[in-house]
Amino acid sequence: MVDADEFRESFLRLIHNRDNPYHPLVWINGEPEIGPRTTIGGFSEVNAKGARVVIGADCDIASFVAINAADSHRRAIELADAIERRDIRIGDHVFIGSHSVILGGANIGHHSVIAAGTVVRAVEVAPFSLVLGNPAIIKPGYYEEAYRRRHQRPR
Repeated sequence: MVDADEFRESFLRLIHNRDNPYHPLVWINGEPEIGPRTTIGGFSEVNAKGARVVIGADCDIASFVAINAADSHRRAIELADAIERRDIRIGDHVFIGSHSVILGGANIGHHSVIAAGTVVRAVEVAPFSLVLGNPAIIKPGYYEEAYRRRHQRPR
């Protein structure tokens, strides 16, 4: 009988993945910086190969999310000789919904929500924003007033 650790090791080798603290079906490529208490759901990928990807603390990244610093489309159609790689920054307390894509050059401010199915390209997203759709619509400061009310200190 195979023990659990041996099975996990064999399984990860079979699917060409490495062990990570999130889920055996989360693919981590390169060396992203991921803050404490951040969760990443199964079938998600964080590709930081050749770029800096920083994900803050206390983020909730759903299943089937792609965070990908690499873009090979120009190389594939012979308009470039190399894969373009751009850094990605995701602030603290960010929620990223299922089936979303975060592409190189994106800078997402803290306490923001990326709605399910959203594609975030190389844009600046202000803190407390709601981002939804493809092409993405950014509603800056959408959650700021509610956050301030909830965290207001009594006098």
